[in-house]
Amino acid sequence: MRNYDSGPPPSTVINQNETFANIIFKPSVVQQAKIAQNGVLGDFIIRYDVNREQSIGDIQVLNGYFVHYFAPKDLPPLPKNVVFVLDSSASMVGTKLRQTKDALFTILHDLRPQDRFSIIGFSNRIKVWKDHLISVTPDSIRDGKVYIHHMSPTGGTDINGALQRAIRLLNKYVAHNDIGDRSVSLIIFLTDGKPTVGETHTLKILNNTREAARGQVCIFTIGIGNDVDFRLLEKLSLENCGLTRRVHEEEDAGSQLIGFYDEIRTPLLSDIRIDYPPSSVVQATKTLFPNYFNGSEIIIAGKLVDRKLDHLHVEVTASNSKKFVILKTDVLVGPQKAGKDVTGSPRPEGDGEGDPNHIERLWSYLTTKELLSSWLQSDDEPEKERLRQQAQDLALSYRFLTPFTSMKLRGPVPRKDGLEEAHGMSAAMGPEPVVQSVRGAGTQPGPLLEKPYQPRIKISKTSVDGDPHFVVDFPLSKLTVCFNIDGQPGDILRLVSDHMDSGVTVNGELIGAPAPPNGHKKQRTYFRTITILVNKPERSYLEITPSRVILDGGDRLVLPCNQSVVVGSRGLEVSVSANANVTVTIQGSIAFVILIHLYKKPAPFQRHHLGFYIANSEGLSSNCHGLLGQFLNQDARLTEDPAGPSQSPTHLLLLQAGEGPEAVLKVKGHQVPVVWKQRKIYNGEEQIDCWFARNNAAKLIDGEYKDYLASHPFDTGMTLGRGTSREL
Repeated sequence: MRNYDSGPPPSTVINQNETFANIIFKPSVVQQAKIAQNGVLGDFIIRYDVNREQSIGDIQVLNGYFVHYFAPKDLPPLPKNVVFVLDSSASMVGTKLRQTKDALFTILHDLRPQDRFSIIGFSNRIKVWKDHLISVTPDSIRDGKVYIHHMSPTGGTDINGALQRAIRLLNKYVAHNDIGDRSVSLIIFLTDGKPTVGETHTLKILNNTREAARGQVCIFTIGIGNDVDFRLLEKLSLENCGLTRRVHEEEDAGSQLIGFYDEIRTPLLSDIRIDYPPSSVVQATKTLFPNYFNGSEIIIAGKLVDRKLDHLHVEVTASNSKKFVILKTDVLVGPQKAGKDVTGSPRPEGDGEGDPNHIERLWSYLTTKELLSSWLQSDDEPEKERLRQQAQDLALSYRFLTPFTSMKLRGPVPRKDGLEEAHGMSAAMGPEPVVQSVRGAGTQPGPLLEKPYQPRIKISKTSVDGDPHFVVDFPLSKLTVCFNIDGQPGDILRLVSDHMDSGVTVNGELIGAPAPPNGHKKQRTYFRTITILVNKPERSYLEITPSRVILDGGDRLVLPCNQSVVVGSRGLEVSVSANANVTVTIQGSIAFVILIHLYKKPAPFQRHHLGFYIANSEGLSSNCHGLLGQFLNQDARLTEDPAGPSQSPTHLLLLQAGEGPEAVLKVKGHQVPVVWKQRKIYNGEEQIDCWFARNNAAKLIDGEYKDYLASHPFDTGMTLGRGTSREL
């Protein structure tokens, strides 16, 4: 978590004057690596405020459009009546439930003394901690934490029953205490599944909830994982003055829940209504808001009937914990001259192609969002079609990307002359990709492909994959050598180091996992990140994980691994085959293939990970080093070759016992005892015979394990190589 007082992150450039601010955040991959080894994954949040001279808010007008920003401060918080509703069905077992419990412990400690709360766990049964809302005291917080701690996952998912019970608790408390206008009633609802018990029909659940809540209870929903009915959660929140968030399977549910709660932890106003004279304003966006939370902002945009209007009358009514608030004023909205940006040059009113001014564009954006929300909530087909058409027309006019509009990407047609098929290589076909240019607007667009390019993936034996298991192929002597490296989680290993010659560096970062039961290892390690630095002809950075590819070659591009795509520029081509592999081709003479290993339901000792295969090393120099690179352009031979393993009957018995005949391998001047083994590669699809070097390849590789540790993912320093290999 970044300390907001420590200043902006690296590469942030802020230019501002009294009326304008321009913020640019464009970190290179190296700068990201200095922040976190995995790079930066999260929201870029800009926290700012403006000088507020009027309690009514700030109103800006330009060319017949206005925007009204309303964000009052210095108000006492409204008391919260909150029920935490937690899915405790069998599917929540393990990390999801543990993270959620830890987050709720943190949230309970954040409740204020004037708040009231209760807790509901639900599966096929509804389990209520208390049948009424409880005051916030040290004892009640402790008891609530104990109740949450003892929740255990079991059974199905009764979403309807849990919501009905939570709403009854809130309605009962408000009715008996007569504080409806001086408090806010909230439900924070978390689930990872679909309704399977009780009422399971989506429309009935929505109707039951809407009728019970009656606009008096706001429902904030969080959906976890891939199996959740997110559309249902989204409609539950939209129809009941709440918000919704989705937490993907690989994300931390606990931190997402805490972040979500932070947005709504401090309600300041309820039942906010903002009015403008109908004779002065038309086509205004939403003007009724159930709640206003500290740190947020209410934004309304609309059109002025008379562009020459001097004053605009505004009325705001709302409820606060102490009183009913009424604000009235006439705001000066006289003719506005074009402003100046921070450099002092006139600020354009559009983007050069007849686009509207920024206030008109904001009005169109807010209107499009409201149309999409109404479309999502509607169950009437004619009305849905009308809303869809309106949203689509507006989005097309102002060039917004929505579920009803699409974006066409144009780029140069990639070469269809792939690498020549080589001995010992296998091929795999990827799904049809989208073709996109790395350089974006800076590249001359080529014709749109009528038939998407299908890359032919070619994979050699020289590789590292799995736990991690290394394989080196020596085609001249028809020998294959294999070895293991038992590293530590978090270690970054140098795989290919040729920075001084071809300009290519490949490093891999390890992630840990428990060892399988009854195994000889204490832990497993896998590669979770492969980073590639290409220094010629221009510098480009690649970071590959099982979920995404980040390409920083001047313009930063993030490609999800679950979609097929080909991008290319300046001699570098990256081809993603959805959930299968990533192929990186450099100057047509170097090619790497990264296999993506995903598990639908991973065992405790399994992790999503990557395998790295060298498909073409022609462009790498003879000085290339690294755990794999040092063996390229080299040859090996056996100096003590026992009877051919396929001819020896003893060999079959040794293989059945997990062993094979021993020999001595000579490579790069090293004499290495090796033993015959069989190993699976290509995601277990092919079994190969190899000579195995024991003891972390201590006598096979140059130097020691520590010599191959990089300080960060794009570290190009290499103490070995260029004639440093020892002679035995």
